[in-house]
Amino acid sequence: MVVGEAPGAEEDKRGEPFVGRAGQLLNSMLRAIGLARDQVYIANMLKCRPPNNRDPAAREVAECSPYLDRQVELVQPKILLVVGRIAAQSLLQTEVPLGRLRLKVHTYGPTKVPVVVTYHPAYLLRAPADKRKAWDDLQFAREVATRG
Repeated sequence: MVVGEAPGAEEDKRGEPFVGRAGQLLNSMLRAIGLARDQVYIANMLKCRPPNNRDPAAREVAECSPYLDRQVELVQPKILLVVGRIAAQSLLQTEVPLGRLRLKVHTYGPTKVPVVVTYHPAYLLRAPADKRKAWDDLQFAREVATRG
């Protein structure tokens, strides 16, 4: 299961996460580790787009968390791949920078689902030099998922 921050404008219109350029890159990232998009459940922390595409407020994350909790309960994923700083910090309830959250196994929820953190595909489109780090994260996530 992949978890992002919140829908962008196009995602909000279409009612589907990761449908723009970032979604195309996410699809390529998944293919690189042997997964098709339809094999992965994709969700966002927030279920609607914050005004002016601003960062979500803590209150908004808290209001939407029961929905994500229920999605995780229903999907029963082997692993959560959390993409982006805001989603990672919100889900893990921390202010630790994304760079220090990477390449570690965290857990989520009462069933302690393994969580691996990586860069958001939209960020990687702006900072392609970090794609190598994201590749390392994906390989790590694949390893964690197969051992669980």
